Amino acid sequence: MNDRRITAATDRVALSSLRGIVERPDYTDGSAARVTAPLAELLTEPGGARDRQLNLGADVTLIEERDGWAFVQAERDGYVGWMAVGDLGSALPAITHRVSAPATHIYPEPNMKRHELARLSINARLSVDGVEGGFARLAGGGFVPVQAISDGFADDPVEVAESLLGTAYLWGGNSRDGIDCSGLVQAALHGCGIACPGDADLQERAFEPVEQIERGDLLFWPGHVAMACGDGRMVHATAWAMRVIHEDIAQAIARIDAAGYGPFRGARRPARVAITR
Repeated sequence: MNDRRITAATDRVALSSLRGIVERPDYTDGSAARVTAPLAELLTEPGGARDRQLNLGADVTLIEERDGWAFVQAERDGYVGWMAVGDLGSALPAITHRVSAPATHIYPEPNMKRHELARLSINARLSVDGVEGGFARLAGGGFVPVQAISDGFADDPVEVAESLLGTAYLWGGNSRDGIDCSGLVQAALHGCGIACPGDADLQERAFEPVEQIERGDLLFWPGHVAMACGDGRMVHATAWAMRVIHEDIAQAIARIDAAGYGPFRGARRPARVAITR
């Protein structure tokens, strides 16, 4: 059975690669597009509930447009959904950097005292075409502090996850403004150049189980995922605290089991499958 979250098809049209797999009235090769909004909602249907979010610079395949909405598939994790057409653009300048800080701002000039144009979150992808006065000049306009960006990936997913401690919990969230358990794990791994699906159950299926928990391993419960810190603690975005927190692993297992949300399903180790910038 096809999982709608990663099946590149609407009720009308599917990607050509799905011929013989998914039957639809029409097929398309799709077209390349890129998220131009600081943060875009990826919805279950036009105007519907949030499934996930895409940060600035995310590359997608545009499959169908309908009444101001676009059905897209995210290049990095294959997740599909509907987003506002106005949040997409067709210009695809080379991506040179990513936001490495938890969050930063775009300014109209290389001056931090000017009113910001937009707020960006960790892992937003940028096309930088120059540096002026300690600010990176973006190809699409605006300036971002050089301290907040990197032209490479981080080394430690746990450090990336911990940089988001205190971030508010948000179902389907993928940004510093709000994030959920699988969003946090994906942000941590993507920040280190490691491929990762978008939802906890997809993440559990993607990685191999391990017996001995090590730093960076993923810990799973039904509908929930956390990342082991290597010192008996884990970091996770949890609705229990409504934010990203540290928690003792043994205490979390007991708490979740007592609340009836268990059982603990074990640990899995992310495969070091690289993603592009």
